[in-house]
Amino acid sequence: MKVWGIRLFFIITSSASCYIVYRSPIAAGVGFIVALLLVGTEICLRTPSVRSIIASLIGLAVGLLVSLIILPLLSQLDSNLKIVIVLSLGYVGMMAGFHLSMTFGLSRLSGSDGSVRSDESSSVQAASNFKILDTSVIIDGRILEICQTRFVEGTLVIPRFVLNELQHIADSTEPLRRNKGRRGFDILRALQNNPTIDVDISEEEVPHLPEVDAKLVHLAQKCEATIITNDLNLNKVAELQSVKVLNINELSNAVRPVVIAGEVIQVLLLKEGKEPNQGVGYLDDGTMVIVEDGKPYIGRTLNVEVTQMLRTSAGQMIFTRIKENEMDTDERQGMRSYPRGW
Repeated sequence: MKVWGIRLFFIITSSASCYIVYRSPIAAGVGFIVALLLVGTEICLRTPSVRSIIASLIGLAVGLLVSLIILPLLSQLDSNLKIVIVLSLGYVGMMAGFHLSMTFGLSRLSGSDGSVRSDESSSVQAASNFKILDTSVIIDGRILEICQTRFVEGTLVIPRFVLNELQHIADSTEPLRRNKGRRGFDILRALQNNPTIDVDISEEEVPHLPEVDAKLVHLAQKCEATIITNDLNLNKVAELQSVKVLNINELSNAVRPVVIAGEVIQVLLLKEGKEPNQGVGYLDDGTMVIVEDGKPYIGRTLNVEVTQMLRTSAGQMIFTRIKENEMDTDERQGMRSYPRGW
């Protein structure tokens, strides 16, 4: 049930309760109008949630209990005013329970078997354990392998507006965009099917912000959550607004192997380089290896000696030269006479 369902339930219940208690259509009308005004006052909060119905009902019960306690102290008030107080406290309690469930994750208090967890560390899940995924990182796909290695803890949150954007991409007339969108849905399905990964589809909406990136930042600020992305622009915008960001590209660059000058590595040369006589290969993690005088050895796996490593925003490149013992005498002689730029 979304938040509109909760609001509608409150309005109907308020009107019906007033009619049952006072047996008067006028009282029912007063209850309906007061409930409508309260909903209209709260509507700007715009905080829908599928999981918050239980917390909302608990909050409603608490609010009604408080009203029953204070009503005897207000015996001199008009009966219609008492109705307003009861409905107001009930509604405030219901919406307080709803918003608290969004902030502190009250729906996580119970274990998978429905029993309440007794240990203090799991009694309240911190909002910082929520990781919000953006569209780019879902399409990228590496988040699945990262989660499978259990380097990312907490709940992965996929907002409904991100799913809508992914659906729009999957419905594109451009084959490449359509395939990216479908790949994104395959990644989400794999995440949900993995029993070690906690995935939650959030119905939270931010209607006053049109852009998906702005909605992600707003939602992360509200829930004190972390955004996982590989979008550099979103990364910068989020950091400017003091939102924590985990960038998949930065993680990928951080875990690349570090080599030093003089170290020997093995690489398969796959193509020519930009400069004359260069050969280019790649390590298992995608790091580009440039081999001087490696053009004649394209298609072969060689042991090469590192001469320099260059880090860029796009990753790192390793410059190497072929070790002398990788070539027999004829090859060394041929290389010495091999014209530059051939």
